[in-house]
Amino acid sequence: MSTRPESLFPLFAELSTLAGVGEKSAKAFAGLKITKPRDLIFTLPHAVVDRRVVHSVQGLPAPQTLSVRVRVVKHMPARGRGKPYRIIVEDAQTTIELIFFHSRGDYLERILPMGEERLISGKLEVFDHRAQMVHPEYILKPEEQEELPQFEPVYPLTAGVSGKLMAKAVRAAIGKLPEMPEWIEPSVLRDKGWPDFATAVHQAHSPKSADDVAAHNPARARLAYDEFLAHQLTKAIARAQARVKTGRITAGTGQLQRKVLEQLPYAPTGAQRQAIAEIGADMASPRRMNRLLQGDVGAGKTLVGFMALLQAVESGGQGVLMAPTEILARQHLEGLRPLADRAGVRVDMLTGRDKSAARRQKLEDLASGAIDILVGTHAVFQEQVTFKDLRLSIIDEQHRFGVRQRLALGAKGTKVDVLVMSATPIPRSLELAQYGDMDVSTLYEKPPGRKPITTAAVPLARLADVISKLKAAIASGRQAYWVCPLVEESETMDLTAAEERFKILRAALGDDRVGLVHGQLAPAEKDAAMAEFVSGKTQVLVATTVIEVGVDVPNATIMVIERAENFGLAQLHQLRGRVGRGDAASTCLLMYQAPLSKSAERRLAIMRDTEDGFLIAEEDLKMRGAGDVIGTAQSGLPRFKVADLEHQSALMATAHQDARMLLHSDPALTSTRGRAARLLLWLMEQDQAVHLISVG
Repeated sequence: MSTRPESLFPLFAELSTLAGVGEKSAKAFAGLKITKPRDLIFTLPHAVVDRRVVHSVQGLPAPQTLSVRVRVVKHMPARGRGKPYRIIVEDAQTTIELIFFHSRGDYLERILPMGEERLISGKLEVFDHRAQMVHPEYILKPEEQEELPQFEPVYPLTAGVSGKLMAKAVRAAIGKLPEMPEWIEPSVLRDKGWPDFATAVHQAHSPKSADDVAAHNPARARLAYDEFLAHQLTKAIARAQARVKTGRITAGTGQLQRKVLEQLPYAPTGAQRQAIAEIGADMASPRRMNRLLQGDVGAGKTLVGFMALLQAVESGGQGVLMAPTEILARQHLEGLRPLADRAGVRVDMLTGRDKSAARRQKLEDLASGAIDILVGTHAVFQEQVTFKDLRLSIIDEQHRFGVRQRLALGAKGTKVDVLVMSATPIPRSLELAQYGDMDVSTLYEKPPGRKPITTAAVPLARLADVISKLKAAIASGRQAYWVCPLVEESETMDLTAAEERFKILRAALGDDRVGLVHGQLAPAEKDAAMAEFVSGKTQVLVATTVIEVGVDVPNATIMVIERAENFGLAQLHQLRGRVGRGDAASTCLLMYQAPLSKSAERRLAIMRDTEDGFLIAEEDLKMRGAGDVIGTAQSGLPRFKVADLEHQSALMATAHQDARMLLHSDPALTSTRGRAARLLLWLMEQDQAVHLISVG
């Protein structure tokens, strides 16, 4: 069944096949990304207008939309250019002024003749104690009352698509719905009390109250679930196909891993041990690994990743760890080197900055197998970079790499296992949406010895106190970060620039004690400033958010974030995670400009109350929405028409379970429900999944 079922053809026809939609209207609909009847089915109203007829407008609150029967009393033509044409009408108890701009008198006399009754509907307003209605939306003869909808759905509109045209097109599209078999697990349908698909569509497009356009409404919830189920089925089918793909058995001996683990000053956490075991089992299986390792700031992903790299080396192969920036790559190298020395393996780094002879030597050593583990940036994707036997590719901060790049990396070896690492905790709903086709290992615990970070919100008015605290910390041998939101002073934004703060802190603390790092510096200057801070030559590092990921200085115990109210929760959490990496107690100061907005107040309160990155991620999702949390451009998040990831995350989790169970019991989707699920995939335009099933 690799071609679309005939029953769905009308839903995928041209929009102009619908009654009342011509070529011109179809073009206008395209502006709303509506190109076929199916798109109209899933374009739901976002509000509803109550147009039930009232007896009189007397005493009713304004403004509000309403309908009322009136008699035309008087026409008052416009008294000059730009002036309105007024018509006085009477309902059962009072008079109303109808106001028209740019309308011809003869036309108005024709539709609102003197002494006759009409049914009018529009927005009632009060001006100068007089009831008014500007350009009523409906003017009907009493016998035409049927044409007035009691409850009118409000749809998204654009130039060329009026509310009436949209409503007409939706009705025509719904008329093309074929009979649909049920694809939802019966127990889910029963527990949720949802209608069947056709009833859900009719109800969702015929709201009677504000409750009917809310996400929790049974009809809308069911249609949202249909989208989630199709999405999760697609992910699960892709996952099953990937598992079928043969990989290479990279079993390892455990010898190198033991050498490292025995020499660690601490025991790995339970979560680390579990993740090492899960990744190890994936690599040792004949299937290709496709796993996400996610963890909170400081949860110890580097050790888990390194154990996997050692397994590749134990098997006679090589591993590569990719980082999005040179700073982060260098940080990884410095973190891995002592561990690699204990194991007796060679780790090296390749960046775009490697030149001539040194670069040639590295490429030769990589091709001959003399380099066991390579840490690299985008430079690794270059054609001349070849491995002797690449077994494992680890991609850190994966959202900074495109899919094509990830595939290119996998092509550098034969059947390479892939491990993706994310230092940003991802809410469960987004994890399922984005990574539903991957196995996931999560690090919830922090390694032993990590001290909690004291977080306080401090108004900018107390800047002098903060600088005094900094002086005392430096005097006792500690280091500090000072993060600013902008590089240079901006006339339009009242945010302190890094450059300006750098000058002030140098004057207060001493020229040789303060360094500066921001994205506009030349790479060599940036690296030099970082190196001076890492070595302890400078005690305070003034920076923009370039230090958000990948900087590890155990001696740094203070993090000052200036104008913290302008940062997102995830960003604040990442920045805070730069301290608390050594034995000493650490502090994070969130400096803000009073007064705070409600949302800024809430963000800073959350940061004070918890260090749990997963809890913070959930709160961030509630406050900002899915696209913003992951970064819309590179989120890889599906675009749902009905479903709302922020408010319906529980439905995504249910759909995830349901899809896995269905495919487990019916991998080819040939049962009655399986065939219905295929229809759903076609309806939701998941053609690729249907094809995979067909060829699989």
